[in-house]
Amino acid sequence: MAKSASALARASKTKAKAKRIAAPATVTGGGGETHQTATAAEARITTNFGVPLSDDQNSLRAGPRGPSLLEDFVLREKIQHFDHERIPERIVHARGSAAHGYFELTKSLAKYTRAKVLTEVGVRTEVFTRFSTVAGGAGSVDTPRDVRGFAVKLYTREGNWDLVGNNMPVFFIQDAIKFPDLIHAVKMEADRGYPQAASAHDTFWDFIGLMPEATHMIMWAMSDRAIPRSLRMMEGFGVNTFRLVNDKDEATFVKFHWRPKLGTQSTGWDEAVKIAGADPDFHRRDLHEAIASGGFPEWEFGVQLLSQVQADGLPFDILDATKLIPEELYPIQVVGRMVLDRNPDNFFAETEQAAFLPTNVPPGIDFSEDPLLQGRLFSYQDTQLSRLGTVNFHQIPINQAKGCPFQNMQRDGHMQMQVPKGRANYEPNSLAEAGEIGGPREDPEGGFRSAPVATQSTKVRLRAESFADHYSQARLFYRSQTAIEQAHLASALVFELSKCSFDHVRDRVLANLGNVDADLARRVAVGLNVPLPPASKPAVPPIDMKPSPALRIVGKYPDSLMGRAVGILVTDGADGSVVKAVRKACEAEGATVKIVAPKIGGVTLQSGKLLKADGQLAGTPSVVFDAVALVVSEDGCTQLLGDSAAIDFVHNAFVHLKAIGHTAQAKPLLVKAGAAPDAGMVDLAAGAEAFLPPARTRQWKREPKVRMLA
Repeated sequence: MAKSASALARASKTKAKAKRIAAPATVTGGGGETHQTATAAEARITTNFGVPLSDDQNSLRAGPRGPSLLEDFVLREKIQHFDHERIPERIVHARGSAAHGYFELTKSLAKYTRAKVLTEVGVRTEVFTRFSTVAGGAGSVDTPRDVRGFAVKLYTREGNWDLVGNNMPVFFIQDAIKFPDLIHAVKMEADRGYPQAASAHDTFWDFIGLMPEATHMIMWAMSDRAIPRSLRMMEGFGVNTFRLVNDKDEATFVKFHWRPKLGTQSTGWDEAVKIAGADPDFHRRDLHEAIASGGFPEWEFGVQLLSQVQADGLPFDILDATKLIPEELYPIQVVGRMVLDRNPDNFFAETEQAAFLPTNVPPGIDFSEDPLLQGRLFSYQDTQLSRLGTVNFHQIPINQAKGCPFQNMQRDGHMQMQVPKGRANYEPNSLAEAGEIGGPREDPEGGFRSAPVATQSTKVRLRAESFADHYSQARLFYRSQTAIEQAHLASALVFELSKCSFDHVRDRVLANLGNVDADLARRVAVGLNVPLPPASKPAVPPIDMKPSPALRIVGKYPDSLMGRAVGILVTDGADGSVVKAVRKACEAEGATVKIVAPKIGGVTLQSGKLLKADGQLAGTPSVVFDAVALVVSEDGCTQLLGDSAAIDFVHNAFVHLKAIGHTAQAKPLLVKAGAAPDAGMVDLAAGAEAFLPPARTRQWKREPKVRMLA
């Protein structure tokens, strides 16, 4: 698949020479695509100590597809400096929510691994799972367009296993050496300190346009996956390729997956923006309240397994983190489940102090040579040392190994919380008292050992040519979406690029989109009302892959209200029997039902009974619900007609494609809010059961009537 190391090295030298003598500078983005930029400055990039760099795109590794090398001082200095830029908040994934629970294996993988957590069926392993946004600080909101972290700490009997992933299966970059650049670009702009938790600005899109390898991830980030309805309704992915290793030291490539039992569901963009204003803690509150009420979130755990021969037969490189393995090629095998059933007792002590490390793996799970993963293996440990301030962060209760003891010869350090005993703190030693063994010793049979993978090759700063195709999978993702999702994705690109002030930044992104799909590029250009530039020249011509329906969301919602929320707007004089019927029908399907009233004290029903409210109308808008019902009296409706909060409640529910159940007395409010009759508008005179089918999903046919999309 890749050229010989010597041939690639010669090609690299030739390319470097050409770049040095060229008058107009070009940017390759690590994969060969060229974009002309301004004339190159004489200044050259160096280390912090002035050593000039020949390559700031690739980490040093043993061959183009080999593991990264510890001697790479360029990678270590760059990432280490980046890791220490913030104290004490996480640099990325600062805004997080978490819960305790358990993992239960349902199918043994003993053929592939010796890890007990993946071989002992029926055993429940304690877990702590943290979800997070990436770009925003700890005080940002829950619902921006962003990647979501999905980190699971499993306290196995053979040590902690931290499966640190995202809600998207691919990433922006191929090599960890570019991670500081990516995050610097997406974070607040350096000179002005804004925008917060948003990618719609110049520095991010400037970087993306210059890094074509990010194109596939951009398709995911601009899709509805980036604005999830709930943390309970997100998929999780290990992102990187790992290895499973069995008792015979035979290795199998593996991709890890978490699939929510409630289905993968998202909000709309306008809805997500308004939720941020109505409830900045929307996802955190949703997760906490679901667990507190006994609606425990659950995910299936699955794996995709490939031998080396199967991996070599793929039309892309399995070590490339910007690629996924279509489920239609290698189906996901469900082998377990995770249930979250307990909220943290203390947010700081648990959620904030939790430290996740990709290096935490039990015997039987091993790493691949993925250059993004190789950098993560160093970066996470270094970050925790800075953020938690001590090498003893493993002794903080939330981080301690629980399924087994931890013991070694490491001593002292800031915040040492144990009292190690004994005279010798080194290994081997012979100073044990009679009957003792002198401290912990190696376990050649049961201990962790790496898969015996050959690594001999020439040391190079070079990316394998098998990493050079940046557009085929981006095309696969876009063309696998439904027409609705394609329109949302194109509209997201229009919105984001509209926030860029530099024409050349937009033009470069549009040129790259031309390699993904010509119609997509055209739609975005029309949405921006700018000329469509020619497609950029790709390093490797993209190929057409068979569409993967598994990559869609629309049309795959569970046919149930399980885990969703329904709001009933009620006024004085309303018919209590209708309220009761709607509540009963929705709760029977597993929905959470909340009563919304003009005032928090509640309303007096037609029967004279007081109905308490869960939320006041002005502070509980329809954006926080999946479907709404309007149970009002004639006088109550008249009063609501003069209340903008009531009009917005109905209008937003309608334009956000939600089902609206209503009594006859609510029709004047529907008219004033512009809610025209359609299949999602249900007269509750037909019975509460008639409200359920449209409430289970979005009214997609309504969207072209209420919103202009790209």
